[in-house]
Amino acid sequence: MNPTTDRHDAGPGPAWGGAVVFVLDGGGTVLQCTAGVLDLIGRPADQVRGRPMTDFATTPGPWDGAAGHVGTEPLELCTALRHRDGTEVEVDAEVLPLPADGGARFLVCAIPSAAGRRWTEDQSLIRALFDQSRIGLVVHDTELRTTRANLGREFFGIPLAADSWQHVPGRSLRAILVPEDAAAIEEQWQRVLRTGEAVIDWEHSARRLNAPDQERILSSSAFRLDDSRGRAIGVAAVFTDVTEQHTARRRLALLHAAAARLGQTLDVTRNAEELTRVLVPDFADLACVDLVEKTIRGDDPGAFSPGTPLRRIAVAPAGGAWPAEMYRRGDSVYARDLESDALRDGQAILVPDLADLEKRLAPDRERQRLLFPKSATSALIVPLRARGRVLGVLGLWRDRGRIPFGVNDVPLAEEIASRAALSVENSRRYTSELRTVETLQRSLLPPAGVEFSAAETAGTYVPAGTAAGIGGSWYDVIPLSSTRVAFVIGDVAGHGLGATATMGRLRTAVQTLADLDLAPEELLTHLDDLATRLAYTEPQSDGSAGGVVGASCLYCVYDPVTGRCAMASAGHPPPILTSPEGHTRRVDLKPGPALGVGGMPFEPIELHLGPGSVLAFYTNQLVAHDEASSKDRTRRLRDALHAAVRTGGSPADIGRAAVDRVLTEPAADDIALLVARVRALPEGATVAWRFTADPTVVGQARELVTSQLAAWGLEEMAFTTELIVSELVTNAIRYAGSPIGLRLIKDKTLICEVSDPSQTQPHLRRARLTDEGGRGLFLIAQLAHRWGSRYTPSGKTIWTEQALGAVPEIPLDVF
Repeated sequence: MNPTTDRHDAGPGPAWGGAVVFVLDGGGTVLQCTAGVLDLIGRPADQVRGRPMTDFATTPGPWDGAAGHVGTEPLELCTALRHRDGTEVEVDAEVLPLPADGGARFLVCAIPSAAGRRWTEDQSLIRALFDQSRIGLVVHDTELRTTRANLGREFFGIPLAADSWQHVPGRSLRAILVPEDAAAIEEQWQRVLRTGEAVIDWEHSARRLNAPDQERILSSSAFRLDDSRGRAIGVAAVFTDVTEQHTARRRLALLHAAAARLGQTLDVTRNAEELTRVLVPDFADLACVDLVEKTIRGDDPGAFSPGTPLRRIAVAPAGGAWPAEMYRRGDSVYARDLESDALRDGQAILVPDLADLEKRLAPDRERQRLLFPKSATSALIVPLRARGRVLGVLGLWRDRGRIPFGVNDVPLAEEIASRAALSVENSRRYTSELRTVETLQRSLLPPAGVEFSAAETAGTYVPAGTAAGIGGSWYDVIPLSSTRVAFVIGDVAGHGLGATATMGRLRTAVQTLADLDLAPEELLTHLDDLATRLAYTEPQSDGSAGGVVGASCLYCVYDPVTGRCAMASAGHPPPILTSPEGHTRRVDLKPGPALGVGGMPFEPIELHLGPGSVLAFYTNQLVAHDEASSKDRTRRLRDALHAAVRTGGSPADIGRAAVDRVLTEPAADDIALLVARVRALPEGATVAWRFTADPTVVGQARELVTSQLAAWGLEEMAFTTELIVSELVTNAIRYAGSPIGLRLIKDKTLICEVSDPSQTQPHLRRARLTDEGGRGLFLIAQLAHRWGSRYTPSGKTIWTEQALGAVPEIPLDVF
């Protein structure tokens, strides 16, 4: 029995001392005892010497046996002694016979039973720790040499040499672990020795020298060992193999990161970049993504074959810069036969030793740039395959000092690549849809810049950042009769292809109605009727009203001859006007209800615009970001337009400056802005006369027209123009009455207008051979390039256009 014990473990009651030694004679009388007897039974040694041992025992039996014991082997006893205060003290005792040639016959060593059990437990625990193989236990001295260990020959699944640590004390960690792992562990243990602070559950790599490519992760706890004076005598480390748990956690962490970060955007490039950032540095030291060119454009990638063009769109190095000897981001990459065959079949290419592969392959500069970074020792090439098609390639490399890729890494890389491929495919299909919708939207809009005699215009269309945001924002510039021009802007409620198609239909309807030369409020009334009819006849797929309901439209007509500008709005914000003097304001136009809503008339407004005035028509999305910032954005738009107009830029420059100033973030909805700088016709380009309804004025009208054409240098057009004027004035005299107006406008064409007070519109027909009349309009249609009629507040106006310098042939069947 080891006599060492802990006083604080003796149990309840007095603080019992350690072991006490009694020397007995043959009759059991105490001859001598150690001073610890005072702590054990509360009596000093001089009160114990000379008295029978039975005086201090609760029962005399065991001590009688001791007195009668003969032999050489110690006798173990378990009994109780009586303390001076009357309590019992359980003790474990050993009785050792002494030689018979003296008075002392027995040596009795007694220790409190509680302290004995603790000592026994300590010894059992130490034996169990050093005997088991599931928990590692190593004791190091202050030089970190091993003094004791329980490492067996098959510890951690890696066979050791016959002379394992358990049998060869004095070894250092560097004798069994790779240098970098041994250095990391020694650094921790030195800190424990220096500070006395324990290390708890520290996970670290512990690769064996004889198997450096097999990853082993240990969870270690270490504490300092001190002697009785508090001096450090070594470090004890307890550790367990957590390789499987670590691998599983790392796999789950990577999968969780991939699930959380991939597919959060519908941008192909950003998805590829996110994939490389997920894998570096946790899984690889270098990563790149090469996508088929068609995939990046949003097209179907087709079959993957040797020579298929790819583009490197994402790279990620663990530290520093991307290797200069490798393909860079943005470079074109062409897969070779060997790689293409494997990738086309959906197989990952595992290269645990790049140096060995490089020796086996013929020297090839392109393949070097593709597969062999100088710092890498292993590679893993995984196809990005989705819906049966290879969209690209994921390249992974590990550098020196890291465990090479192994077969256990392939399933994890393939699973993450599969997630990434699905995200890329979704992005590709989205890109294709976005391009289709945007192309359709742009194809339905007029050219960005249009120039007429009446105005110089420029339209700006800003598509939404997503396909879901693209809707029906549109603008149009429509030439009307007599050099007038119509400005149109509108927005269809809803998004996607349906809204775009509805926008196209509304734009066509507006152009058709504009050809009738209707007033703005009348045109919007007809358009509103059309919207109501479409809403009832063409419901949406969910059963709701058609997307045309709730659409907005503003229609504005400008006449460069008079400077008159009339406009009306169906739920659309009024334009911003900058006068030639530089004053910028919002036009005081009261918008009517949106199209298809009905219930209120559309109220027009008339303005007089001087030459150089700038009108800016915009869709509500440009300023109505939210209710709180709508007024601020409208003010910024007004200020931006004011500043841009003052610089004297073109309408296109004004539109770009305004959009850049107001639109500070990607648009959630598509936006349209139409800027028009109005003009006036040159002085002398217009002449007008008024006549009474007298047949004699026909000849007078012909003479005036001939004289004016001569003044303009258009004598060659006099004959045809006289015929047109004669026919129109004669019809006005015959069917309408006074007053009759005649106006000539010299522009890019020669325009002739005859006005009368009648609201009856003329109709073109072919006269029969027996008819005496009815050939006038048919003659006009043959002589003029275009002709038509429009209502006016006082009646109607019939107009014709002739190409300057053109003399048409008059068909004989007219007469």
